[in-house]
Amino acid sequence: MRNTYITSLNLPSTDYALLFLRIAISVLMLSHGIPKLIMLFWSQEISFLDPLGIGETTSLTLAVFAEVICSALIAVGLATRVASLILLFTMAVAFFIVHVSDPFQNKELALVYLLVYSFICITGAGKHSLDHYFLKK
Repeated sequence: MRNTYITSLNLPSTDYALLFLRIAISVLMLSHGIPKLIMLFWSQEISFLDPLGIGETTSLTLAVFAEVICSALIAVGLATRVASLILLFTMAVAFFIVHVSDPFQNKELALVYLLVYSFICITGAGKHSLDHYFLKK
């Protein structure tokens, strides 16, 4: 009964929880990134917001990189902290710039993603990742 209250992050279950979180959040983010990928490569006309003033195509390309490539990296646990930092920045732009005047329920999802990527950035990928495999000492 005493083990129920252990708060250490060094438990084996923590690594499985991080694996589950990484895969789940990546699959969810891919559902946002794949339509953007299709728009970027197979759409006749690109219609995308330009919150940073760098052009629609460049903004879309960066969003696709973050939401597709970085999500895939997080899922397999490769360059996890860097990839999560990029997605954290992307979600910060979505929350604080793109949806700034929207009601909270319209920007809540961006905030949830921002918090999850913050957590992953702080904790890293865990044992069940390519980061751990390549960098173990």
